[in-house]
Amino acid sequence: MCGINGIAFSSRSGRRVERDVLERMRDCLTHRGPDDSGLYTDGRVGLGHRRLSIVDVGGGHQPMTNEDDTLHIVYNGEIYNHADFRPGLEARGHRYRTHCDTETILHLYEEHGAACVERLRGMFAFAIWDERARELFIARDRLGVK
Repeated sequence: MCGINGIAFSSRSGRRVERDVLERMRDCLTHRGPDDSGLYTDGRVGLGHRRLSIVDVGGGHQPMTNEDDTLHIVYNGEIYNHADFRPGLEARGHRYRTHCDTETILHLYEEHGAACVERLRGMFAFAIWDERARELFIARDRLGVK
């Protein structure tokens, strides 16, 4: 089970994410993801990830980005129906770089925005930083908050 963390300040606060604070938060989760780690910061937003490699061991580094690097995701869980979406998303021009369900979430978000969650079947928690909209989207499976 991976570990995810993040920090987001309102644009009015003028505060910026301190990379070392985000890194220390992330590393408190090493027991949940000893195989890999990553960070992303963009001024007032920071995302951290600790990975337990199960699917696409070599290609699932996070935070993961979409094709034009405008969306950034940290994710934990399993999307049972992710393979069902891939052919249609590829037909619409999305380029996959991995075999991870994480990437499918990003492409579905590009297509459907926050409504992408309604299509997902599985156990999950994720946060997406959308640079274009300058907003953070957070979702959990049906047992949590959508």
